[in-house]
Amino acid sequence: MNIFKKILVAGAFTSSLIACSNNPSVAVDTLESVISQHWQVNLNHSPSLAAAFGDKDAKGKLDDVSAAALESKVQAYTIIRDKLIKLGVQTDNSAEINRQILLRQVQNEIDSYYFNMHQVPIMAEGGFHSYLAGMGRSTDIKNQQDFDNYLKKITQVKPYFEQQIAWMKQGLATGNTLPKAVLAGVEDGISIFITEAHKSVYYSPLNRLPDSIDKATQEQWQTQTIAAINSHVIPAYLAFYDFMVNDYQLNARESLAAYDLPNGKAFYHNRIKFYTTLDLTPDQVHQMGLKEVARIRKEMEQVIQQTGFTGNFSEFLQFLRNDPQFYPKSAAELLKEAAFIAKKADAQMPKFFAKLPRQTYGIKEVPAELAPKYTTGRYSGSNREDRAGYYWVNTYALDKRPLYEMEALTLHEAVPGHHLQIALNKELDNLQNFRRYGYISAFGEGWGLYAEYLGLEMGFYKDPYSNFGRLTYEMWRAARLVIDTGIHAKGWSRQQAIDFMAKNTALSLHNVTTEIDRYISWPGQALSYKIGEMTIKRLRKQAEVELADKFDIRQFHQVILEQGSVPLNVLEKQVQQYIKEQLDD
Repeated sequence: MNIFKKILVAGAFTSSLIACSNNPSVAVDTLESVISQHWQVNLNHSPSLAAAFGDKDAKGKLDDVSAAALESKVQAYTIIRDKLIKLGVQTDNSAEINRQILLRQVQNEIDSYYFNMHQVPIMAEGGFHSYLAGMGRSTDIKNQQDFDNYLKKITQVKPYFEQQIAWMKQGLATGNTLPKAVLAGVEDGISIFITEAHKSVYYSPLNRLPDSIDKATQEQWQTQTIAAINSHVIPAYLAFYDFMVNDYQLNARESLAAYDLPNGKAFYHNRIKFYTTLDLTPDQVHQMGLKEVARIRKEMEQVIQQTGFTGNFSEFLQFLRNDPQFYPKSAAELLKEAAFIAKKADAQMPKFFAKLPRQTYGIKEVPAELAPKYTTGRYSGSNREDRAGYYWVNTYALDKRPLYEMEALTLHEAVPGHHLQIALNKELDNLQNFRRYGYISAFGEGWGLYAEYLGLEMGFYKDPYSNFGRLTYEMWRAARLVIDTGIHAKGWSRQQAIDFMAKNTALSLHNVTTEIDRYISWPGQALSYKIGEMTIKRLRKQAEVELADKFDIRQFHQVILEQGSVPLNVLEKQVQQYIKEQLDD
């Protein structure tokens, strides 16, 4: 029996952990052994992760989100958490960073369970029903075993949906739901999957079978897949659509605030700490946001003067939102613009970075089933060596996708932003897997926003409109600090949040609305960007001042990225140590 089969036996590993913890004859845990145990728990409860790391049996499985499975998982994580606490502070700095980051990851799994986040498996921009469909886009069928595994997963779609709907019904019973205000149109994101089987995204792997598979076998597999989609996928989406329209949307909570959820105040404070990695109150975050909004507004006013525009700020925003000169005429034009900017950025990378990732990235459209309520762009990484990462560009509603924002967006999502940071992170083979494949939002999103700012030094934003686009993106992230805390802790209405964003940024009103609905349905996440960026910029300024002519931008960026995704307090220590070493040299 191989190691994966051993650890994937349901409940077996949890039971062994409990037995070990109660048996004094068992060897005392070390940090390395606890890290190994944690990784095995992850593999045990994530078939997709286990499959990626070589477990063939897991390739035909979907996640089990039943009550028993979730309880088993949280029990295993609780044991890991308690062991990490018992180990105490490590004398070796690298080991202590590992312990802190792992403790943070495990505690979040436990917190998510006890705050019943599994009862809300959807957001305004998507959910389990849209994310699961990604298996159709990511699966390549090369042989009989690949096909059998894929077909097995299709047959599990209906029970998987039933598990998720059962959790949502529990949420309805206690008021733990998405707010009704953000649910309009969510049903459209479900109905797009209710289609003829051969047009389904779940069928798409059958459209790209290799020529090495004979025609008769291809036809047989296609017939079997169509039958499975009709029997398992379409009924699952029909049932979910019916539940959403006739039950969930009608009975979802009226209030917006996370504070209004069961145990909501503690939940929101927990999310602030998780997403920022800092001990901040909603009031502190709100005030930080207001201060940044005022600062950025002054810079925006200066850029408006450079354009020669003679109207006021509000009139300039209307001009940007409505003048056709700023908008692409086709999806191809928008994608080509993104690709051109990305290649310009690629050429600048060696000047600013001593190490670049081996993995490449591509550019493609946001999938149609996600696009209407999806953000303007996003990076989608790959854990496979034979697949590139992708910078997704939203080509839905082209009259809401201004070209003057594309430089900032591309630098954030591709390079030197998310692709650079995430791909390098995965190539840090000196780190444990839980860190190589982990993501800390304050670090990652802070880096993405810093990457937009770095574009000034890389030769971008020469046009004042593009520079205003950069500032409107920075303002967007600063306004989030005000809006997220305003909604979830200060009683703001949805319209109040929309108005604040609309009057301070040049984002299209469509983007403003989708973004506000995102913040309402994802408490705290929006806080990570600006707080992370402010930390990185502050640390850079400190290094420049203290090191003077010893400061090297390539070396500084290496220090920021060389330990992977870390909490902001750990990042601060990394930079302080770097400064000390340079001064002592």
